[in-house]
Amino acid sequence: MDKKQLKQEALHYHAKGRPGKIEVVPTKETANQRDLSLAYSPGVAEPCLEIAADVNNVYKYTAKGNLVAVISNGTAVLGLGDIGPEAGKPVMEGKGLLFKIYADIDCFDLELNTKDVDEFVRTVKILEPTFGGVNLEDISAPECFEIEERLKKELNIPVMHDDQHGTAIISAAALLNALEIVGKDISKVKIVVNGAGASAISCTRLYVSLGADKANIFMFDSKGLIHPDRDNLDGKKSEFVNGGLQADTTLAEALHGADVFIGLSKGNVLDQAMVKRMAPDCIIFAMANPTPEISYEDATAARPDCIMATGRSDYPNQVNNVLGFPFIFRGALDVRATEINEAMKLGAVKALAELAKKPVPDIVNLAYGNTNLRFGRDYIIPKPVDPRLITTVAPAVARAAMDSGLAQQPILDWEKYETELAMRLGNDNPIARIVETKARQEVKRVVFVDAEHPDVLKAARVVLEEKIAHPILLGDHKRIKVILDDLGITLPGVKVIDPQNPAGEEEVKTMHAYIERFYEKRQRKGMNRLEAADMLHSRSYYGVMMVEMGDADAMIGGLTKKYNYTIRPALQIIGPREGVRKVAAMHIVMTKQGPLFLADTTINHHLSPEDIADITELVHEELESLNIPPHIALVTYSNFGSVPDGESAVLMRTATAILHQRHPDWMLDGEMQAHLALNPEIRNNFYPFSKLGDHRANVLIFPALSAANIAYNLLRHASNMDIIGPILLGLKKPVHVLQIGATVRQIVNMVGVAAVHAQKVGRK
Repeated sequence: MDKKQLKQEALHYHAKGRPGKIEVVPTKETANQRDLSLAYSPGVAEPCLEIAADVNNVYKYTAKGNLVAVISNGTAVLGLGDIGPEAGKPVMEGKGLLFKIYADIDCFDLELNTKDVDEFVRTVKILEPTFGGVNLEDISAPECFEIEERLKKELNIPVMHDDQHGTAIISAAALLNALEIVGKDISKVKIVVNGAGASAISCTRLYVSLGADKANIFMFDSKGLIHPDRDNLDGKKSEFVNGGLQADTTLAEALHGADVFIGLSKGNVLDQAMVKRMAPDCIIFAMANPTPEISYEDATAARPDCIMATGRSDYPNQVNNVLGFPFIFRGALDVRATEINEAMKLGAVKALAELAKKPVPDIVNLAYGNTNLRFGRDYIIPKPVDPRLITTVAPAVARAAMDSGLAQQPILDWEKYETELAMRLGNDNPIARIVETKARQEVKRVVFVDAEHPDVLKAARVVLEEKIAHPILLGDHKRIKVILDDLGITLPGVKVIDPQNPAGEEEVKTMHAYIERFYEKRQRKGMNRLEAADMLHSRSYYGVMMVEMGDADAMIGGLTKKYNYTIRPALQIIGPREGVRKVAAMHIVMTKQGPLFLADTTINHHLSPEDIADITELVHEELESLNIPPHIALVTYSNFGSVPDGESAVLMRTATAILHQRHPDWMLDGEMQAHLALNPEIRNNFYPFSKLGDHRANVLIFPALSAANIAYNLLRHASNMDIIGPILLGLKKPVHVLQIGATVRQIVNMVGVAAVHAQKVGRK
């Protein structure tokens, strides 16, 4: 994406709908006057009195224990420098968003209009009663060191400057594992650090805590080697002076024989000649972002024996702070730690390092299109989508706090604690990212039927730039060009085809071939050749025929047309795959507890018990392809025969019996009401025999199209949940139908699904 397009899209993203990225949401019921009288006056007086009697009750009756302040003065914002507190606010909101989605920690971002250290510290100090922890962010050095040190001494809640310690913790875990792989002792390796800001100082300190010898560490700032002869060292730089080399030694000279390079500076300061001077099996962490100190390609070409890490997600071994700070604060908050000390940081380091050595879950392999991610040179730290991070790092930090005597509320039942952590977010919520990442591994051609719609063209740009798929556009050339120009979008290499006006000999020839093929398929269904030719001028029929003839791998349509307008050509031309009697549709609702799969939501009106069973099998197959264990409930208004002769109850009861006979080992049961499917505690109290056991259903099969359709639309609009779908199941080749009014993000999600389905067809 070029800078102009990035600017437009980023500004639109932050401004659309409710401006910004975060909001405050009530956590208690507020439905009536009684609720409000409990939430505020007069009921609120009771918790106030309890807290006045014992201040620790603030954690019991308020949000303090799960509330972190993200605080900055905007003096060192990302790579933008001193841009001021207001300009830094989008970054702080973003940090709050990451806290929430990765660790279920609530945040208020506070931007302070001061560069005075005393004033900054005083402001944060008097806010202590509000928060359970403080995350300092984007504060320039050397002030950031003093601010953090003073706040840690003066506050009784955990404080961490993530710019210092986040990269330190993640890179330290990566360094431990890299040294283990190459068989080198951290106390003996020569380390060259380029950069001497807050992050570099903190990283190097942590490496020393892990056993690195300061005598073997050579740090450079913009003026050269940090050497005893220099008289211009500010901040904490003097902590790493080293006279083992001459004062005028260059970075290139210092790298001679070096085992480790740590880059926390700026892009392209290393070249291939410099890394060739490093020791055998050298370790290169080029962490400047977005442009590393040396590119991954250049480093690995010059030194095939190196272990390389960057701050980028498109190369192996990404040093990403999101692997650390959400889970470090999660563990600290959960034991009510009074600070985040060195032992807790080292606990996070060792937990991350050990997690990378464990077998990688299928869901992570699926996300990165690699079925054999394993500990080694290209996998020295976990991936951000790894669902085990919260249950690995947070407990390690909590244990370290307890061992250090900092925990005011020790954890007594670790198994229960880990279960609670796993349930906080629903570990499968990154499903959209996983689908898109998998789509990138084998880019497929997806034809966009509604290419004269601006949102479709915006989505086409996203999937092209993100390499989710290669778009093919159907529509009028001139109209599409006008819309692209108005949007300021370019789509290099993307073909535009107008079925109503084939351009050139090749397109005319293709149209004739499509007409003949379509006529062959439908001639005994009452269609003549003229009717076939007329219908092939429709973009929906033409797009489906492209997939049928192998000129595209998948099709997306339906944004501006009724559902039947797109689904009918798919059924007539492509049809169900062998063994499938009924094509079905499924929606994925992204709930806090994980994805919820609903079927059949859009196609089949009148269903027999056998139809229900067949549709359930299609959904089960889809979940297995996503490496998600299916827990299936057949829902209606009856529970296990409580309504003996109701039509819908009998339908789902009979379908359940068929499925139990076909698949006795499946985690499936019915008939039951939806609330029992989603609440195992209630279900087990009344129906302990259910085959779902302690599992919350993640698949709901409905007795009728109307029920399923109403359910997903209610969830989508009443609860503002993200939706992926409708996903068509059972076709020979992938065709997917968008909902009228689908957003750009929903279109992109569906393209990802279509591309992954096309990959499956290709393998078969």
